[in-house]
Amino acid sequence: MSASTDPTGTGVRAVVEILAKALTDRPSDVRVTESQHKHKTLIELFVAPTDVGKLIGRQGRTAAALRTLAATAGEREGKDVTLEIRESR
Repeated sequence: MSASTDPTGTGVRAVVEILAKALTDRPSDVRVTESQHKHKTLIELFVAPTDVGKLIGRQGRTAAALRTLAATAGEREGKDVTLEIRESR
């Protein structure tokens, strides 16, 4: 999926958003932002407070897998990607 055909923004952002919505109990509360910081792309994933634990997973395995997938999707676009999981307010 190229960024030009992706309705939600970049491919990395879309991958993170699709996975997060599939993993959470409240997919309507999922929000993903993307910003650039010193040649790195920061993807911030905001979810409902009750869903943070689901996205972190046991011993952080789910979060680690999401970060790996985001980094791999970023590599395909030539980006150095960092994923942060945050609680929406």
